[in-house]
Amino acid sequence: MKAKKVIVVGAGIAGISSSIRLAAKGYKVSVFEQNSYPGGKLTEISQDGFRWDAGPSLFTLPEQVDELFELAGEEARNHFNYIQLPVVCHYFWDDGMFLKAYADENAFANEVEKVLGVDSSKIKKYLQKSRFIYQTTAPVFLHQSLHKFKNYLNIKTLKGVLRMPRLGLFSLLHKENQRQLTHPRLVQLFDRYATYNGSDPYQAPAVLQSIPHLEFGQGAWFPKGGMISITNALTDLAKRQGVEFNFSQTVDEIVVEDSKVKGIMAGSQFIDSDLVVCNSDIIPAYRKLLSKENAPEKVLSQPRSSSALIFYWGINKIFKQLDMHNIFFSKGYKKEFELITEGNEISDDPTVYINITSNLQNSDAPEGCSNWFVMINVPGNKGQDWEKLIEESRKNIIRKLSKVLHDDVESHIISESVLDPRLIESKTSSFGGSLYGSSSNNLYAAFLRHANYSAKIKNLYFCGGSVHPGGGIPLCLQSARIVADLIPQA
Repeated sequence: MKAKKVIVVGAGIAGISSSIRLAAKGYKVSVFEQNSYPGGKLTEISQDGFRWDAGPSLFTLPEQVDELFELAGEEARNHFNYIQLPVVCHYFWDDGMFLKAYADENAFANEVEKVLGVDSSKIKKYLQKSRFIYQTTAPVFLHQSLHKFKNYLNIKTLKGVLRMPRLGLFSLLHKENQRQLTHPRLVQLFDRYATYNGSDPYQAPAVLQSIPHLEFGQGAWFPKGGMISITNALTDLAKRQGVEFNFSQTVDEIVVEDSKVKGIMAGSQFIDSDLVVCNSDIIPAYRKLLSKENAPEKVLSQPRSSSALIFYWGINKIFKQLDMHNIFFSKGYKKEFELITEGNEISDDPTVYINITSNLQNSDAPEGCSNWFVMINVPGNKGQDWEKLIEESRKNIIRKLSKVLHDDVESHIISESVLDPRLIESKTSSFGGSLYGSSSNNLYAAFLRHANYSAKIKNLYFCGGSVHPGGGIPLCLQSARIVADLIPQA
């Protein structure tokens, strides 16, 4: 019997993962990708002897990647390896205050008590709450479709529903952090976890208190070879499972007849398929690929997540006070988010994130040098004067870092590349350069994301950061699992 065919549109991490899962189910899978490389945002940049992971820089829940190898009958450690980070992040404030966030919960709680004077029991209680929320919500909101009625009838979901008053679904993250943690700098530290899905802590639901558990309860990790090794390992695994990749192949249309998927148009060529899995951002998916179909306008009109302005700096010095992950906080945190979400502007005192993989992987920078991935949160592309914004932001970032590090940072930059929302949009088809699809700046945001399947078009499925359950590597991998669970064996 001839194997059923699946076409995956887009070779982002969710598209690659979907292809592996569907190949394991017996489908003949072909992936079409407009770029000449796989990974979407999960790629790399090399220049002047430096190497940077271009996009996502934090790796949590590595077992999700291991699971794909196990599904294919392979030993993950033969192809993909990683190490746990003893320190999650170094936090800096402009007045010189410094806090080291140890991965061990007890060590972190003791550090908070020593630096901020907050009783260690308070932080332990907060992290216990984070664990409870995560363990309660993950099976309900992350591991299954929210759009299938039958999923609300299982015991895990029913338990989750009964615990809803304790989950922070109907209160705001900042307000809950303020109530539970009280110290303004500790509140700011845990408010920042809203940015993990491009949201504003002053508008996002308190259920996002679950996110810290991924780092402190589950662990933060570094893949050997860098984040790009996730893309490379899974792409190679997919190929060994018989998945065919078609790079530099733009899909122009998902062909639908009589409310059923028939295949795709790529250039002038029609390619038939029994199923299509769309890994494109949901807005261009409907506006371009499905332009002949009725679009779910209410879903598409949801506010988008923030974007990013990233400077890839080759630094001719090693700063001993910097770890792999570093945060330099803004003095006006609320104003920073107001400018992004309401004004489409960038603060002149932005919170700055620096990722330095050469601290663990010496080959990422020449001897005596460091590879700085320097990122600030910015609004999506809505026609702003980005050249001006980039120039101003660069000056503000350098001024801030130079003050805190007591050194002239600009004098140490010997290589530079820039990624802004316009480039993010053109390279990854992310509408407006949004990093995570729609934002969570709404108490009902989880329920307003597009489903992982079409309710109107048979055999059409969706994965990736702009659909359920959301953006970021763990959630994109979950979206691929949900899609595969919805599709029967070939």
